[in-house]
Amino acid sequence: QVQLVESGGGLVQAGGSLRLSCTAPRIIFSFNAMGWYRQAPGKQRELVGAFHGRGPRYAESVEGRARISVDNVKNTLYLEMNNLKPEDTAVYYCNSRLPRQYWGQGTQVTVSS
Repeated sequence: QVQLVESGGGLVQAGGSLRLSCTAPRIIFSFNAMGWYRQAPGKQRELVGAFHGRGPRYAESVEGRARISVDNVKNTLYLEMNNLKPEDTAVYYCNSRLPRQYWGQGTQVTVSS
C-alpha cells in the first residue's frame, strides 16, 4: 500500500516561513508527478505547487514565496514557503498524480496575524 506521510506543520507568525516534508516510496518519485495542495476551511482543495514535465508549477497566490524540491536519497518531497500570510492557513496535502492519485493525510498550517 502506498503511503504519503507529511510532517512539519504547525503555528507560524505572519511573515515567517515553514518547511513541510513528505516521505513516500521511492518508485513514486520516479514519475516526477508530485506536489503540494492545500485546503482552507470552507474552501476547495487547491494547488500550491507541483512538478510537471518541464519543471514546477505554482499557484499564483504563492508564486515567488513557495518552492518545492525533492531529495531522492531521502525519498522526501519538500515545500518551503516564506512571507507567510494568514490566508495561507490550511491543511496541506502531499500528492502524487501518478501512477494514480495518492494523497497524504494532511498537515495543519496556521498563520497568525
